[in-house]
Amino acid sequence: MHAMSSPVNSARRPVGDLLRDWRQRRRLSQLELASDAEVSTRHLSYLETGRALPSRAMLLRLAERLEVPLRERNALLTAAGYAPMYAQRALDDPALAAARAAVDLVLAGHEPHPALAVDRQWMLVTYNRVVPLMLQGLPPQLLEPPVNVLRLSLHPQGLAPRIVNLADWRAHLFARLARDIELSGDAQLAALRDELLAMPAPPEAVAQADRPGVVVPLQLRQPDGSVWSFISTTTVFGTPLDVTVAELAIESFFPADAATAAALRALAPSKKTA
Repeated sequence: MHAMSSPVNSARRPVGDLLRDWRQRRRLSQLELASDAEVSTRHLSYLETGRALPSRAMLLRLAERLEVPLRERNALLTAAGYAPMYAQRALDDPALAAARAAVDLVLAGHEPHPALAVDRQWMLVTYNRVVPLMLQGLPPQLLEPPVNVLRLSLHPQGLAPRIVNLADWRAHLFARLARDIELSGDAQLAALRDELLAMPAPPEAVAQADRPGVVVPLQLRQPDGSVWSFISTTTVFGTPLDVTVAELAIESFFPADAATAAALRALAPSKKTA
């Protein structure tokens, strides 16, 4: 996994400043957070201004109410003088064998449809055997690890020229990225957004971005001129206690029409599908 920045520049900052930043990020007043965490507004004010230091239990309670990601909960604990609570291991660490096996099982079980796993910054972690078939013909330099999935999707030499509904898909990706930044405050994600915004956009992007619809498909033109159409789902681990596991997401793509389903089945004729 790749190192990530703390969302609120937590290095050497008082824990009260960090708590206030997270409260404001969640658009909560002191009264709302205090009520939710069952503490007095006065005490919360003291914690944010540094007039009082939170206990470990209080800090974890506030972090839970504020939905602070595990990586940043460790930063809060460290800023308050406590040891980090959540481990961060590589996905191939023996301690994460069960989690890695679950990821591999989901990816393999999704064939003949494409599925991949990404970390918080959309770096490609692993994928099933169908994904490379969607990337054939792309410049080798874009496929050299580490691969950022969003960059690969929107790069003018990447998948962007093959995406039939690029304007809609681009708007969809930026909406997801904006939510990721809002939830995590990750400065590197914000930098990635700025980098992607500087890439060429189709002239109809503004007109199509607000088009109503239930699901935004990914429509990929193939070398033979056919178009594969997908809808996607995202799967995350429930109640994770490891930073790496908490930041892992599996993106599964399903055929959005009969022609795409048939084309994918033809790629793996021996694969049993539902």
